[in-house]
Amino acid sequence: MTDSPGGKRGGKRERLVAGAAELVHRKGVAATSLADIAQASGVPVGNVYYYFKTKDDLLRAVIEAQVDQVEALLTGLADLPGPAERLKALVGQWERMRDVVARYGCPFGTLAADLDRRDDGLDVEAAGPIRRILDWAEDQLRALGAQDARELATTLFAGIQGGALLAGALRDPEVMSTQVRHLRQWIDTLARSRGRTSPNG
Repeated sequence: MTDSPGGKRGGKRERLVAGAAELVHRKGVAATSLADIAQASGVPVGNVYYYFKTKDDLLRAVIEAQVDQVEALLTGLADLPGPAERLKALVGQWERMRDVVARYGCPFGTLAADLDRRDDGLDVEAAGPIRRILDWAEDQLRALGAQDARELATTLFAGIQGGALLAGALRDPEVMSTQVRHLRQWIDTLARSRGRTSPNG
């Protein structure tokens, strides 16, 4: 998993979405203009309106790209031998991008938080990638035989986001790595006990 969906290659629309994803992650939604996105994407600003009538339309495309990124990740994890291995590999994605997380936060969490105060539906859409991860983690935890799988999935992802938030606040990538190790140990404990365990207890 990368710090923003997609890459700069491809057609103009794809480049605009990738450029927007990177900029809103690093600068925030309010501080990112369509002109900024056009420049970062190497697309003339006049062409932006051919693909996206408004900034919100472009933000929706970024959210859709995040969902696609999550789906691709989860599809790849399906090749691992068991639910514990898949859950630990999921958590490990945040260690792989720990330097970016320590500077700009988790791309899913920061965008959802950035849009949280809106009430036009975009706030709900921004949580889509997180909901998909929660649904998947719930399925994996249920496969482990864990009770209250949804609650445990929420606890797991809260641990990821808490680690990302603290790593960013302290500008310390090692905080993210430490949290990932802790969560992996918790998953191993769950796999052994098949019971209800908290990563903080």
